[in-house]
Amino acid sequence: MAVQRPLLLDLFCGAGGAAMGYYRAGFDIVGMDIRPQPRYPFEFVQGDALNLPVDLSQFDAVHASPPCQAYSARIGHLVTGTFPKLIEPVREKIKHLPYVIENVVGSPLINPITLCGGMFVGLRTYRHRLFESSIMLFSPTHQPHVLPSVKAGRRLKEGHFLAVAGHGYADDTRKAMQISWMTRDEIAEAIPPAYTEFVGRQLLISLRGLKHTNGWCYHHRLGN
Repeated sequence: MAVQRPLLLDLFCGAGGAAMGYYRAGFDIVGMDIRPQPRYPFEFVQGDALNLPVDLSQFDAVHASPPCQAYSARIGHLVTGTFPKLIEPVREKIKHLPYVIENVVGSPLINPITLCGGMFVGLRTYRHRLFESSIMLFSPTHQPHVLPSVKAGRRLKEGHFLAVAGHGYADDTRKAMQISWMTRDEIAEAIPPAYTEFVGRQLLISLRGLKHTNGWCYHHRLGN
């Protein structure tokens, strides 16, 4: 008899970088984004994260990656305009479930951990990201960046990291992020699956603890 996997809702899912990590950690996934995502590798529902077309009670946990432009100092120097700040309303929407919110350094996350590509074997971009959660998260030791970085638009060299994965050659950015199915533009908005596999394993341990202590059980996939 197959072991039932908990079901996670992946909000602002993009093309599925976060989703793949959670899947590898042991979750089944339903992704949601306001835009079509033809290369999303799991079940997908098009919709607005602030006006959910699904019942949250169907899910065991939620991951959300609200748009980062309003919080990113780097992007702020490159573009003009007003961007939505969605972290607070999204947190309010999902806070009754075990959750993870991911965003850039400088975003107003509560007691987040920081993950960096240098913490994971095989990644070739540093790409710092913050992770807030309703559970206690632990992170690896953040080592100094000792390997040189290749600037955006240049070829990835042996022993180097990409400074900005997603803004160079497509094959190089896929290698740097360990993502094989996305276009270059999709990778520019993604996070490496290694990050959420690491976070997801901790989330899964927490859910299993709830299952054993409170008699709580995993929900079934939507439609069952």
